[in-house]
Amino acid sequence: MTEMSRLNLTMEWLMVAFVALVLASQVRSDEVPYEHMISQLQACPKECHCPPNFPNAVYCDNKGLKRIPVIPPYTWYLYLQNNLIDVLSTDALRNATQLRWINLNRNKITSEGFGVDALKALSNLVHLYMEDNLLTSIPSPLPVKLEQLRLSRNRISKIPAGVFSGMDHLTLLDLQSNKLQDDAVTEVSLKGLNNLIQINLAKNQLNSMPLGLPPTTTQIFLDGNNIEKIPVEYFKGLPKVASLRLNRNKLANGGIPKNVFNLSSILDLQLSHNQLTEVPVISSGLEHLHLDHNKIKSVNSSDLCPPGALDDYLDENGPRLRYLRLDGNEIKPPIPRELMMCFRLLRAIVI
Repeated sequence: MTEMSRLNLTMEWLMVAFVALVLASQVRSDEVPYEHMISQLQACPKECHCPPNFPNAVYCDNKGLKRIPVIPPYTWYLYLQNNLIDVLSTDALRNATQLRWINLNRNKITSEGFGVDALKALSNLVHLYMEDNLLTSIPSPLPVKLEQLRLSRNRISKIPAGVFSGMDHLTLLDLQSNKLQDDAVTEVSLKGLNNLIQINLAKNQLNSMPLGLPPTTTQIFLDGNNIEKIPVEYFKGLPKVASLRLNRNKLANGGIPKNVFNLSSILDLQLSHNQLTEVPVISSGLEHLHLDHNKIKSVNSSDLCPPGALDDYLDENGPRLRYLRLDGNEIKPPIPRELMMCFRLLRAIVI
């Protein structure tokens, strides 16, 4: 190495040290200690980018990687999306024990290539993104502190019993666009999701409403399945449901019990692209109703207006509907005046 090369290298490390020193004065010492910052910058994989102004993040996305490089020990956020990674070995992340967030979207990881204890060391992980891979089963075991698990657009057809055991922190489970059938989504397979808020099972192969959803569930997305009916007391154990999406299923009026959607908790109900010929009974608290692209021929106040709503026209507890879609049906305008009087808060109606 020439004297000039040594000088350049020395200057580079002095610059890194200077930047780290400046950042150290701006970042809380209990989050990124100075020595950790220097170590992090020095250990950055050559295939990746480790910005000095965000020392806990490692960007390895869009690099054509086939394997995960050695990750620095003080990494919190790891971006590996848009690569060619097909294996997540047991020791691939053994060094990154402080990871909070990992993005592995759009790779080629298979269940066979997923090491048994690949996530074992990640006791601090809260967000796991593995969308657009080739998984056929939900990975196991999962880190117990996980809050969001996003596995949409894989090939998942089974949920191993006990995979969610102890997952008390998980609030969001996204399994959209997989190959799940009714026998895969059961009370047994979902056991352990004691604090789940949102579940996305859209675009799977479900013929029935999924069983075993925890009572904490607030948002249920079931668009693009083959569901034909809803059990009479299906929502009895789901007192917090606020948003229900059943667009693009096979629901007809015969498969919808009269008061099944008359829930005090529900705010958003979406039933677009089904086979309804009549407007279902709704609660006075509903704010958004999507009934477009069905086979509804007419609508009047007795169909849609909750019982007693016209009597409560000046009552603050009256109907709360703000948005209504009826386009794509066989309804001819104008909208009945009584309907507009019923929903005095209505801000948009599409017909």
